[in-house]
Amino acid sequence: MSGRANTRLAARLVLVILAMGAAAWAAVPFYSWFCRTTGYGGTTNVAEAAPDEVLDQTIEVRFDANVAKGMPWKFRPAQTSMTLRIGETGLAFFEAENTSDRTVAGTAAYNVAPDTAGYYFDKIQCFCFTEQVLAPGETVEMPVSFYVDPAMVTNPDTARIRSITLSYTFFETDLPERQAAVPPAAPTPVN
Repeated sequence: MSGRANTRLAARLVLVILAMGAAAWAAVPFYSWFCRTTGYGGTTNVAEAAPDEVLDQTIEVRFDANVAKGMPWKFRPAQTSMTLRIGETGLAFFEAENTSDRTVAGTAAYNVAPDTAGYYFDKIQCFCFTEQVLAPGETVEMPVSFYVDPAMVTNPDTARIRSITLSYTFFETDLPERQAAVPPAAPTPVN
């Protein structure tokens, strides 16, 4: 190979590496957008308000709560399930407790099972939209407001679904700068 051919080959390889890096960088936001748009993988939708239509058909919504390995929180649903009419707004509560001796920030990831129901499960308000920060020993109750879109009964793939599970997993995240800058208070001595 001549020097010119080697230079062209090297330039092509650099372009391939740059393209692969750009594709890897864009993969996570693209996948997130794709899942939110299609409901793929049980990803739910976000809604501004409940639908105008409420059907006579009911659906059971079950609640599941988990924490990632190493996350020093207890996390549980206040209720294990509720039965709603399709299109009716539901309000469920989850409780998180920081069992450690330090302030911990967390973010919840969520999904719906069966996956095909994700496109029709709409959240109006959810604690998963914002980072949660709990002081040592702090316990909070967090609401999620949701409904199941009546259009679900018109889709042959979802029309027979009568039970949906909404599952959350909390992951520890870095403390926000305003929280990280404040050192934890020294314990009060007991005499």
